Amino acid sequence: MALSPSPAALARQLLAVLHRDGDRLRRIDDYLHGRHDDPYMPPQADDEYRLLARRSVSNWMPLLVGTPAQALYVDGFRSGTTGGGLPAPAETTTAEWAHWQRSRLDARQAAVYRGALTYGHSFTVTEKTRTGTVRTKGLSALRTAALYEDAANDDTPYAALTVVAWPSGESLGKARMWDARNEYAVTFKGPDDEKGITVSAARRHGASECPVTRFAASVDLEGRTLGVIEPMIALQDRINQTIFDLLVAQTYASVKVRTVTGLAPPVQRDPETGEAVLDEHGNPIPLPINHNARRFLFAEDPDTRFGSLDETPLGGFIESVEMSTRQLAAVSQTPPHFMLGQIANLSAEALLAAETALSRKIAEFRTAFGESWERVFRLAAELADDATSAEDYRGEVIWRDMEQRSLAQSADALGKLREQLGIPAKGLWRRVPGVTQNEYEDWEQLAEDDDSVGQLASALQRATPEAPVRAEQRAAA
Repeated sequence: MALSPSPAALARQLLAVLHRDGDRLRRIDDYLHGRHDDPYMPPQADDEYRLLARRSVSNWMPLLVGTPAQALYVDGFRSGTTGGGLPAPAETTTAEWAHWQRSRLDARQAAVYRGALTYGHSFTVTEKTRTGTVRTKGLSALRTAALYEDAANDDTPYAALTVVAWPSGESLGKARMWDARNEYAVTFKGPDDEKGITVSAARRHGASECPVTRFAASVDLEGRTLGVIEPMIALQDRINQTIFDLLVAQTYASVKVRTVTGLAPPVQRDPETGEAVLDEHGNPIPLPINHNARRFLFAEDPDTRFGSLDETPLGGFIESVEMSTRQLAAVSQTPPHFMLGQIANLSAEALLAAETALSRKIAEFRTAFGESWERVFRLAAELADDATSAEDYRGEVIWRDMEQRSLAQSADALGKLREQLGIPAKGLWRRVPGVTQNEYEDWEQLAEDDDSVGQLASALQRATPEAPVRAEQRAAA
């Protein structure tokens, strides 16, 4: 039986992973925040060219991340089974959802999704606080690494490390590390300095497995994760290059140039003698010609010739930008009208067809991220000594329906499902656009109250069947 690696060996491996992936992840981070590679320009380019290069950056990356991320919102949790073995209804009063609210994940979940979509993966850690409560928080992919026996199929790492502070000057870097039983404090001189790593004494974290959970946007059978930015860098550079060429043409060649040959410019003359004023080389000093759109030139010399140089058409550059933008939309599965803003005269069916690819991509992300949240809930239940929920592998998170639909159309469709297919009305409540888990539970309570009032009225009616008849007789008398 192979011996488990020592904590120091685990720390070295995890810091080596951060060092290996650091340049790639920082490049992705630069493109997210608009720090792109410069477009090609001549080696002798001056400051004006470089200014145009900086202005040519048209950063589409936040849109590629934000579009699917804004459709990811967990709105509830349904535990695995009830006492009869049937799926339990979704509730916001369960221990799992109480953990969610205590961790303030309503707002903080977005950062986890955006991190996974940007870099390919992000992490969370579930742990007990000093007060004894269990909370979950997100961890950045730029600072966190995890080790798996099978990185493609395992959802539980056997060790993970997150950097709290990078080394700076004489100050050592600090990190936290977890394995299946313990947590360690790690100090290091650099991620590639194996001899400068120190691991402190172990402290039990309370779970039976590593409490760090990976959220992977896409993972292949080699265990490699891929976000939405890295495959788009080449297309983004192409768009920046085309816009740079457009700005150069617009700045230097987009106006018609007037030319004149054989025209002698006026020269400075002595106001007393009328003679031409000469420079130190004996040449007449020409006067500046005040020529603008409100003036015109004329010449007395018949040999003077006027002409013009045509401007450079900009239409080809603009068409190239639009073509590259459409290709970026197609490859990233982003609806073209999200990027080009061209939505005039489009029917609802055409818009739905344009967003089909995006909907499929979002469904894929929900499946992957949903499994990760379910592991988080099981970890939280174990740390809270809830053995039943800790072994609940049938629970699932409820994703909010973020599609924008007309309430009138939805009401009409739900009414037809109720009348024509006989689906119970209560079973259709969740399909009402924009309904939240709390609203759903309020409706259930109101329905139970109305039903109890109706049952009480029926019971009174059965107990005093002659009361209405006597009342009618007194009214007739």
